[in-house]
Amino acid sequence: MRPSFNTAGPCLPGEHYMVPPERRLGRALELIDDGKYFTLTAGRQTGKTTSLLWLVRHLNASGRFCALWVDLQTAREQPDPEKAFRTVLGNIDKAAAFELPDVNRPPEGERAKWLVDPATAVGNMLGALASAAPKPLVVLFDEADGLVGPAMVSFLTQLRQGYIGRAEHPFPHSVALVGMRQVRDYALVEEERRTVAWIGTTSPFNITAEGLTLATFSLPDVEDLVAQHTARTGQRFEPEAVALFYELSQGHPWLVNALADQIVDRDLRDRSAPVTAAHVEAAKETIIRERRTHIDSLIAKLREPRVQKILDPMLAGDSTGADVLDDDFAYVIGLGLIRRNQDVYEIANPIYREVIPRALTYVRQGQIHLAPARFIRPDGSLDMPGLMAEWQQFWREDGHESATGFQYRESGPHLMLMAFLQRVVNGGGHIRREYALGKRALDLLIEWKGERHAIEVKLRRTTETEERSLSQVAAYLDFLGLEEGWLVMFDLRSTLPWPERLWNKQMEHEGKRIHVVGC
Repeated sequence: MRPSFNTAGPCLPGEHYMVPPERRLGRALELIDDGKYFTLTAGRQTGKTTSLLWLVRHLNASGRFCALWVDLQTAREQPDPEKAFRTVLGNIDKAAAFELPDVNRPPEGERAKWLVDPATAVGNMLGALASAAPKPLVVLFDEADGLVGPAMVSFLTQLRQGYIGRAEHPFPHSVALVGMRQVRDYALVEEERRTVAWIGTTSPFNITAEGLTLATFSLPDVEDLVAQHTARTGQRFEPEAVALFYELSQGHPWLVNALADQIVDRDLRDRSAPVTAAHVEAAKETIIRERRTHIDSLIAKLREPRVQKILDPMLAGDSTGADVLDDDFAYVIGLGLIRRNQDVYEIANPIYREVIPRALTYVRQGQIHLAPARFIRPDGSLDMPGLMAEWQQFWREDGHESATGFQYRESGPHLMLMAFLQRVVNGGGHIRREYALGKRALDLLIEWKGERHAIEVKLRRTTETEERSLSQVAAYLDFLGLEEGWLVMFDLRSTLPWPERLWNKQMEHEGKRIHVVGC
């Protein structure tokens, strides 16, 4: 079997190109050595299970520990402790049978007796295995954040009781709770939050030593991964292509593998031809357009109110409302949607920056009746003045009302403009988007057959906004190395008549030519 770039399930040695998992686990081995209980979090499809399977093999091969990987996926969303723990105990037993075949496991009849009192069932099972294991027992619970309600509370409580009493009674030496979210955020809905109000702000049972995060790929990791393909097939990756892999994905493991897989297994099967940056750009567009499984699951999260409360103002460059809590940010970070970069919350990577607005505007794009060819000049260049004039007409006749139909109401005008521009640019160019909380603007860059057109989008609340915005646009143009750009200003004063809202003017500001478009 030839190795491949993996986009489905955990990586298997020999079957997939792999970055050594130990590079990404941080202090996990140290915490296990010290007998600590800890959490390990990362976003969807970032290699959590791959890392845990390696960790179990490594610990058991060391001869110092008896280690188990226990998948709680099949017990997720089951609040009834008896039903949930019947599954949990069965999964612990299966893991022990596979990893520790010589260890005496509690028989099924004994497990059935324990389930009469679910409040002690998990603790009894773990205690029995720890007592029978010839070496300190380590248990890695994967998908631990899938447990909900009373089952989740009971599970955490039993771990706490076992940890506290392990000096007198056998219990696992070290336990890791692994998932997309920190333990304090395991309760997702308000009813469950009230149920577990005693949890507090750090950990649910005050025994976790640390909350680790599974690191994303570094640039050297990406270089290592593609070099494995080169060594196997002889197909080279140009340095610019590898750099773009990292730039677009910011090291997200699934995105890196998906881009590489799209190129070498579909777009460029000729192993004598090198992979270029253009191939990476094309692969990115394919992944977004086809809404691969990972992208689809990401889009599904956009409907959640907790996600919307953060992403809606982010798209508009505003700050969040007073009702957004630290736990809301932790939840969205745990999903892998956003990250904190130098104290600024921003979208996790450039691919997600494109996926989110394109997903939110997909239906609207299909309802915009435009002939994109109208805005292409005979020499193939993009007619930006004509395009922006058409936008103003569209905004007055239909766009302003359609914008109110977005689930993301605060960023409705921004999304409507992006839908309009995407409808025109599709098939001939790309739109790059920059937005973050508190940025006070949405930065767009249209790339069209060698041309670059910069657009900054602002909400106008007072007559002073325009003056403050011009310097921002000039700085944006200076950063891009452009001499000319556009400022689109949405006037939120609803009492203003349309003739006073729709206007165009051209200005020179800080050495830059800026077209200001009123909407």
